[in-house]
Amino acid sequence: MNKRFAVPTIDGTLCTHFGHCQKFAIIEADDSKVISEEIIDPPAHQPGVYPQFLAQLGVNVVLSGGMGQKALQLFAQNNIEVYTGVNAESPTKLVENFLSDQLQAGANRCDH
Repeated sequence: MNKRFAVPTIDGTLCTHFGHCQKFAIIEADDSKVISEEIIDPPAHQPGVYPQFLAQLGVNVVLSGGMGQKALQLFAQNNIEVYTGVNAESPTKLVENFLSDQLQAGANRCDH
């Protein structure tokens, strides 16, 4: 079953603070490999906008360094899995790590 991942980026790598990203990498993958990657501009950042925007794009999984509690709640309401504490790497590498069960996730790096 294919999954769609969203990785917030800055200068082509994961942006450790979700709400401060320049772009989103939207990556589609099957159970073992990346199928496609698209870089898109996010809408203007306002509380609650990004979770709804990514849900409309059919995203199933978000990989992030950190994000606020409201965003986490909104993603949960949209049945989108969120992994926080992810280190800054290329979006494709992060998804490949996820697919091979080698993604290093940890504590949420956001305190609000």
